Amino acid sequence: MSDVQTIANRLVENIERVIVGKHSAVQLTVLGLLSQGHMLIEDVPGTGKTVLAKSVSKSVGCKFQRIQFTPDMLPTDVTGVSVFNQKTREFEFRPGPIHAQIVLADEINRATPKTQSALLEAMEERQVTVDGVTHALTPPFMVLATQNPIEYEGTFPLPEAQLDRFMLRIQLGYPSKDEEIEILDRQQFVHPIEELGQAVSVEELLIAQKAIKDVYLDSLVKEYIIEIVRRTRIHPDVYLGSSSRGALAIYRLCQARASIFGRDYVLPDDVKALAEAALGHRIIVGPAARIKDIEPVAIIQDILDNIPVPGAQVPG
Repeated sequence: MSDVQTIANRLVENIERVIVGKHSAVQLTVLGLLSQGHMLIEDVPGTGKTVLAKSVSKSVGCKFQRIQFTPDMLPTDVTGVSVFNQKTREFEFRPGPIHAQIVLADEINRATPKTQSALLEAMEERQVTVDGVTHALTPPFMVLATQNPIEYEGTFPLPEAQLDRFMLRIQLGYPSKDEEIEILDRQQFVHPIEELGQAVSVEELLIAQKAIKDVYLDSLVKEYIIEIVRRTRIHPDVYLGSSSRGALAIYRLCQARASIFGRDYVLPDDVKALAEAALGHRIIVGPAARIKDIEPVAIIQDILDNIPVPGAQVPG
């Protein structure tokens, strides 16, 4: 696990040369990268959502594409299109921006549901089907989507199927006074991202992604994960709870978190630390709870407070 820990630390340190004062958010982003998951970055404009995505791409040296979602965008603008070649008298496939390794889906909720659905196959199966032909996407494939939760004019809420495909939802928030001064100082002459170099190779990342799957989970910890997910479905304030994909997300993220802390086993504390980020966007609050302004975060915390923490065994 020491190799995974080293790779993760190099990634976090490199990204934090650009992103100031958001260690937990950066760490979650690296966890998502190691877990082969997609991330939804939700926050108000100007908090560094796009810069975070670009920093991740530069740190790994992956092929990067940015898709600026707009209401008039078509699914073929994302996946690609077959064009008839007059010379060869055959159709040729011209790949869209989704054919990259790290894809920034900027302001994803500005696109219509029809266009958003173009991402569903890519995010779940790492492939795109156009005109009956399937095109595999190059690993490590990761979608980093951003959206503004405040502005509703000209936006389309993400459907449940789309939200469920995001392993994590993270929020950056405003920096503190000292952090904001540091941001000004860093950008006096040039934006730090312009000078950001590669921290790890794609090959190292792929090896780390495979290595975390060897991390041990005690059966009691697995039951703890399932009980948390199950209670999101029966909680009185919840209209729709988490799917089994949510349990799988916590499972894989816990393995990654244990690895970056130098452990080859998962603790219940790993589960508690990741439950909000992995399940918050998968929960739909009931109408009565919505009137009372009850947020999914509060529901998850209530569930964690009422489930006994297991005493997992460490393998010998």
